[in-house]
Amino acid sequence: MEKIEQTEQLNVFRIKTRILYKHTDQMKVVYYGNYPEFYEIGRVELMRERGFPYAELEAMGIQMPIIEMHTKYIGSALYDELIEIEATVPERDKGVRIRFDYNIYNETGKLINQGYTILCCIDAETRRPVRIPERIWTSLGL
Repeated sequence: MEKIEQTEQLNVFRIKTRILYKHTDQMKVVYYGNYPEFYEIGRVELMRERGFPYAELEAMGIQMPIIEMHTKYIGSALYDELIEIEATVPERDKGVRIRFDYNIYNETGKLINQGYTILCCIDAETRRPVRIPERIWTSLGL
C-alpha cells in the first residue's frame, strides 16, 4: 500500500493498494463482496495517520462495530490494478456514531465505487454505546 500526499483537510485520507488475485472473480474483476475490505483499509489508515489507531481505542476499552453500510458500484477494478481509496469523515456527530465516506478510483483515476459506513462506539465489556472520545474528533479536525 502506498500513502498519498494529504490535503489540508484532516478528515480526508487517500491510499493506494494493488488488486490481488484473491480479490477477483473468474473474469479477473474485483468481486463485489470485497469492497468492504477496501473501505476498512481507508478507515483504519485514516485513523492511524491522524494519531488514533484502532489498537489505542481497544486499549481504552472501546470497540467500533459497523452498524450500517451502503455501497454504490459504478465501474470495475481489475486484477493487478492499482486503486486509490479515499476515506472521509464528512461531519461531527453529537452522539455515539461516526460516519466514514469512501470513493474508490481505478488506475486511470475513474471513480468506480462510492460508499459509506456508520460505526458506533461501544464499551468492550458491557457492549453498551459510549460517546466517541473527543480526541477522535480533534484528531480529524472536527
